[in-house]
Amino acid sequence: MNNAAAPAARTRGRPRGNPPTRESIVSAARTLFLERGYQGTTLRAVAGAAGVDSALIAYHFGSKKGLFADVMQFQCASALAVDDVLGGDPATLPDRLIDAVTDLWEDAGFQQLTAQGDEAAEVIREYLERELLARLVEFLGGRDATARATAVVTILGGLIYTRYLNPLPTPAALTPAETRHILAPVLHAALIPRPRSAATTRAGRPGSPAYGGGAVRP
Repeated sequence: MNNAAAPAARTRGRPRGNPPTRESIVSAARTLFLERGYQGTTLRAVAGAAGVDSALIAYHFGSKKGLFADVMQFQCASALAVDDVLGGDPATLPDRLIDAVTDLWEDAGFQQLTAQGDEAAEVIREYLERELLARLVEFLGGRDATARATAVVTILGGLIYTRYLNPLPTPAALTPAETRHILAPVLHAALIPRPRSAATTRAGRPGSPAYGGGAVRP
């Protein structure tokens, strides 16, 4: 009887040997969510596709909602690679931010995932708030970092809403390059530190220190 109980006990922790990684489970889940939708996908089906016991999915993700969140966050993180976006030339940061958003949302698979209802909307909100906004605040620094980062995320959120989630004809008809051309100057203005007084207004002029320590574009 003791031997029979041992396998069940092992499923409660990280399994021994060389089990599939979280990434392989997320990959299998993504395929099923795309094929069957959120409601039509079961943890048992994901476990079968990934070749694991469903207890392993519960261990890593807690629930189907948690698994779906990881699928969405993995997709967001792959396209909106914050380190890559923030790590380049500060002068072209607005372009990289817009390109990251449009690259992600132009992907047909990601658009299918975003159509999964409230679960998808919640994940997107959390990603923008906890990952992009928080990292931007840290990157920008200074007394007005939160205000500047909030302005940037608000602009990007508006882009997502009017071009993808509830598309308006004019924004939706633009190419990604046209979208970048229109919105990059707006993001550029949002990223510039606010001057404390007239003596510091040069902070917003071309050639003066900009967000991230680079030069502001004209």
